[in-house]
Amino acid sequence: MWSENVELLAYEDLQGRSSFKLALQERDGRFFLYVAALWHSGWSIVDVTEPERPRFLRWVEGPPNTWTIQVQVADGKMITALEHVPPGWSAGGSDAEPMDGFFVWDVSEPDDPRLLGQWRSGASGTHRNFYNGGDVVHATTTLPGFDGHVYATVDISEPASPRHLGTWWYPGQHRAGGEQYSSDDLRRLRRGRPYPSEEHPSHGLSLHGGAYVLGTRAYCPWMRGGLVILDVEDVRAPRLVSNLPFHPPLGSTIALHSAVPLPGRDVVVVNSEALRERCDEPAGFAGTVDVSDEEDPVLLALFPQPRVPPGYDAPSFCEKGGRFGPHNQHQHQGLACLAPNDDLVYLTYFNAGLQIYDVRDPRDPHIVGYFIPDDPTERRGPLPTTLVHQAEDVLVDRRGVIYVSEKNSGVYVLAFDRSASR
Repeated sequence: MWSENVELLAYEDLQGRSSFKLALQERDGRFFLYVAALWHSGWSIVDVTEPERPRFLRWVEGPPNTWTIQVQVADGKMITALEHVPPGWSAGGSDAEPMDGFFVWDVSEPDDPRLLGQWRSGASGTHRNFYNGGDVVHATTTLPGFDGHVYATVDISEPASPRHLGTWWYPGQHRAGGEQYSSDDLRRLRRGRPYPSEEHPSHGLSLHGGAYVLGTRAYCPWMRGGLVILDVEDVRAPRLVSNLPFHPPLGSTIALHSAVPLPGRDVVVVNSEALRERCDEPAGFAGTVDVSDEEDPVLLALFPQPRVPPGYDAPSFCEKGGRFGPHNQHQHQGLACLAPNDDLVYLTYFNAGLQIYDVRDPRDPHIVGYFIPDDPTERRGPLPTTLVHQAEDVLVDRRGVIYVSEKNSGVYVLAFDRSASR
């Protein structure tokens, strides 16, 4: 284990199951962590009221042959993504027909979810969704006739029969509509354009990490389409505000994975997702974007890349094996149980573990802490090809307790010494 200014409080093994996306609920003074699995179909529920002694409560079985890798909890409801499993992957060990869309659950009894309904996308399903309460889910979904994932709003006021409200897609995705670019599209989208790779022909132009909705704006990481800002005051008719592309030259096929606004600061923190092992792709990045003029967003700075710590067991992260590069950021999403997105950015970096950045000055982001656990000893899934640590998601609760998921193990519970960033 390697760390700086970060303390390991506990580790929860999830009864040998995998971990991926994370959500949290606080109820009656207790904290409940919801963990979506990567190599299994379903969700783990863990009581983390005492961070040093997490208590596994139950496993909620998901539908067979279906990816259930994303979870959101707010307002006593849980939204769990349903997606067709990519070829060659496994989730549930079944030949059953996969499900798509998302489930809506009642989690007013935090350890006893009750299924209320399902929204069906009619295609391969939803990958990342945004839900912070109320009647609307902001879905990252495939739809019939579209290439890749698009942004869709769904009314869940009647959970047994959710209704699709509105849709926005990057020009060129609506294949069934035979789209042609207009001069207005080209002006608004600036240098953005479809840029599918040979390896992922339908995923170079796709909403990936999910919209982040703040007020009437949705900040959308559109992979090689870049940062897309939408006006969602009318959720039935999302409207383009602006677009800032990053590829070329930066980023993998998922050239933009996350876009997290810092409330009250006119700054959005963005990052790509590393895809290929041993850095065999264009440079990954994280950075800050000035959106004070939201019609003309400007890249302010790129984050410094992590360096191998003293005594590390490889000369570089690229040579270590597995993926090296950014993946998920902590997202507050307006929930009282979670830490705000303020001066600190918590970012998972695959084999570089958790990296914590100080962004008080958005033009000078710098690392103030990190945590890299030892490599897993047993496989829970087929990737990475070399069995090394791969940090996936991160969540920070209002007490400052940090939760990090890993591809072939469970959840690490951590604490950061905030005085290190002063």
